[in-house]
Amino acid sequence: MKVMPIFGTRPEGIKMAPLVKELQKHPEINCVFVNSGQHKEMLDQVLDLFDLSADYDLEMMKEKLSLSKMFSKMVEKLTDILEKEKPDLILVHGDTLTTSAGALAAFYNQIPVGHVEAGLRTYDISSPFPEEANRQMTGVVTKYHFAATETNRTSLIREGKRPEDIFVVGNSVIDALIDVANRPFEFKEPLNNIVNSGLKTILMTTHRRENLSQLRNVYKAINRVLAEHEDVQIIFPVHKNPAVRKELAEHLQDGNRVHIIEPQDYTVFAQLMKNAHFILTDSGGIQEEAPALGKPVLVARNNTERPEGVEAGTLRLCGTEEDSVYASLKQLLTDEKMYQSMSGAKNPYGIGDTSKQIVSIILNKQ
Repeated sequence: MKVMPIFGTRPEGIKMAPLVKELQKHPEINCVFVNSGQHKEMLDQVLDLFDLSADYDLEMMKEKLSLSKMFSKMVEKLTDILEKEKPDLILVHGDTLTTSAGALAAFYNQIPVGHVEAGLRTYDISSPFPEEANRQMTGVVTKYHFAATETNRTSLIREGKRPEDIFVVGNSVIDALIDVANRPFEFKEPLNNIVNSGLKTILMTTHRRENLSQLRNVYKAINRVLAEHEDVQIIFPVHKNPAVRKELAEHLQDGNRVHIIEPQDYTVFAQLMKNAHFILTDSGGIQEEAPALGKPVLVARNNTERPEGVEAGTLRLCGTEEDSVYASLKQLLTDEKMYQSMSGAKNPYGIGDTSKQIVSIILNKQ
């Protein structure tokens, strides 16, 4: 049986690497891994971490293309590979351009699609953009829906997907996180000194396209909290998006207990999460990962496609308005009962056996 995982961004790599490694353990599976190259430099770090190399690399980031042109070129390149390799199943993940292009290319070539992390929905086509459209389009052509939670399963059934084609397996990011967070590790300087300063660390990430005009509100809220709490510091690995960096430069300055650093490889970032007091983010993946380490998450968005985290108490939406972000930060810093409730809540995204479950399902479907 030939199975073809297709992915190309750093978040996809983190979540799909454990699955590729599990596929490779089975001699009855010929695993052909395609890297779209959508996040070339950032994904290479992940592949090195998990000792993976691609059978094909589309190198999509060599040219600066619009979303629509990148999509069409990716479908064209993937079609050539599919016609050559003739896989029995392709696997895509989540909600990226690579996800929807891979799924559509497979569909046009009449190859079954397995969608890992299926069923996430906000039902607001512009939030997150373009991820919500990507995941919904992928769901239309998917044969096997590997959903992380019962909430995702319910969404898929509501859309008319067949219950027998939906499998609740948890999220493979927990597989990766448990592996990496438990490896021996020591921070290098200057991070070692920052992490071990004795201050409470708020780990922060912001990058959503739809949030760009609101980032200044989030940063202003951070400034207010720092002015009132001398025992708090911010560690902020900054996304490479120039628009994010422009807002940051104008509204949140390095220094005064704000540590602005470059994006870190997954090992370092996992350890930063492990050592943080809590996390402020607009990232999707972190909403799943941090609770596995017992870390509360404030989500700087007005909605989330991961409502089960909110229901479980591991996440709390704080919006993007300055006052609402400030109030949420302050409450989590001062309300010990709330902090303990969030940090002790059960993670709804699994226990770290998602990849094994998916491969077992694939083998049973032969």
